[in-house]
Amino acid sequence: MAEIQFAKGIAEEVIPDVRLTRSKDGSNGTATFIFEKPKALEAENTDSITGMYMIDEEGELVTREVKAKFINGQPAALEALYVMKSVEAWDRFMRFMDRYAESNDLGFTKS
Repeated sequence: MAEIQFAKGIAEEVIPDVRLTRSKDGSNGTATFIFEKPKALEAENTDSITGMYMIDEEGELVTREVKAKFINGQPAALEALYVMKSVEAWDRFMRFMDRYAESNDLGFTKS
């Protein structure tokens, strides 16, 4: 079981587009998540967004780098940036993503 939450205890149902970058030496990397029309942006949920929490059986990965995108004054998307500053952090993130992909029937495509 692996899930993403924007408010503690409330799983996000929308599957994000995820883009990964990694330095040539593998010492750091970033993951950019884009959620189109996520449940977290529905009117009753927006006040409870405190970050993005990636939860699996190993524990929790957290980022506070979450931005909302608006179109014509209406919330349209959430963008979250997760930064990994070591090989160990990258490996832990990839284990989470493997579990998340398996839980949601997703695939991985290298550019």
